Amino acid sequence: MTAPLTPPPQPHEPSSHQPWSPSPADAAPPVPAVDDGAGIGAEVREAVLITVAVALAGLVLGLLWNLLAPRVPLVGDVVDGGWVVYLKDTEGEQSIGVDGTFTLLALAFGAVSAVAVFLLRRRGGVPGVVALAVGGLLGSLVAWRVGVWLGPAEDVLAHAKEVGRGTAFSAPLKLSAKGALLAWPMAALLTHLGLMALFTSREPDPVGPLPYGPPPK
Repeated sequence: MTAPLTPPPQPHEPSSHQPWSPSPADAAPPVPAVDDGAGIGAEVREAVLITVAVALAGLVLGLLWNLLAPRVPLVGDVVDGGWVVYLKDTEGEQSIGVDGTFTLLALAFGAVSAVAVFLLRRRGGVPGVVALAVGGLLGSLVAWRVGVWLGPAEDVLAHAKEVGRGTAFSAPLKLSAKGALLAWPMAALLTHLGLMALFTSREPDPVGPLPYGPPPK
């Protein structure tokens, strides 16, 4: 009898379920380094310039407020040996008109400043928005003080004595509704937000290779 021959070893067949390893072609491309310090510094410098420019525009608002606001007439008289100043028209609405004029002008300046910043930058960003808000508030404060300074004299008793008894004269400009100081920054922020929503296209979501490569077949 002959012993059975041992069959030769068969070559190992590769398994169809071997783990997949990414090839160099599937690897994500390297991301170039970005100098964030220089970009942030430029944004901050630009925001400072916007804040200063918007605040200086308050000089123009103060001048316009002084020219366009209605005057509140006062009258001086001598009572018991002393000067007394009172409103000539107790039912007049000039005081409301003074506040309304400031508010309308501030709203217009807020919209114009937002449009100007948007046209110059054509992009959003937190520094630009903060600059608009801070600059608008500073501009309102500047306009308020400039308008009072350019308006009628604040010493009403001296003014009454100067013009004489029974002669009407204009009261100094007074902003009774201090909330009007927020009209400029609010209008600027809302206008800028609307422009960004209307004229700025959203960036598409990045689409790259699957994190673990294609699924096994």
